Amino acid sequence: MEKQPPKTGKFAWTYGLILGSLGVAFSAMFYFPEKIYRENSAAGIAQMIIAAGLIIWAIYSFRKANDGFLKLSQGLKMGTGIMVITGILMILYTILLSNVLDPEFAAKVMDFKLAEAAQESNITPEQMQQQKEMGIKYFWIGYPVILIMYVLFGLVVGLVGGLILKKAQPDY
Repeated sequence: MEKQPPKTGKFAWTYGLILGSLGVAFSAMFYFPEKIYRENSAAGIAQMIIAAGLIIWAIYSFRKANDGFLKLSQGLKMGTGIMVITGILMILYTILLSNVLDPEFAAKVMDFKLAEAAQESNITPEQMQQQKEMGIKYFWIGYPVILIMYVLFGLVVGLVGGLILKKAQPDY
């Protein structure tokens, strides 16, 4: 009986759940000391490095399970699939955070952003209040943007990982 090749979807699901869980745990760590409202570039870079490493590891594991062979399309599917699962988990966490755990989350984020903007420019209090209201009203627009950014990142890392780890099966 011939051995069935592994499915990219199974690997993407498994590693996407792992990365999504790590992302939620990472975000929760920033929530409790209330650092989640501010942008932290070091934390963002660390999350990107962890995500890229996990995607490459997943592609390598898939290649190993596939008798050492990998097509570029499989690497792309893995990177994209992992980040779709991760993005959905992060969006669900953000919805839970902003609607249940901290209903004032959007307002707090806008307050921090507007405080920074007020220091850099001469914005009137009326303009700040108007921007805050608009930001809270359209906070949901961030959800598809999050997913799009995650998918694009997964495509790029999947492409790079697929090109590096690509190995074609012989024709015979």
